[in-house]
Amino acid sequence: MAEPKKTDEIEENLKRVYQEALDEELPDRFKLLLERLKTEGPGAVDKTQDDT
Repeated sequence: MAEPKKTDEIEENLKRVYQEALDEELPDRFKLLLERLKTEGPGAVDKTQDDT
């Protein structure tokens, strides 16, 4: 099993990476999609459409 110091270091790194992911801004593409869903409803997004 890992030493307590190593375990603490791993824990801190995982927390830091997780927090960085939470702090990332939502991409514009998703913001636009959410806005469309709010204004037009769930049927506004064509499930067969692929914008990639």
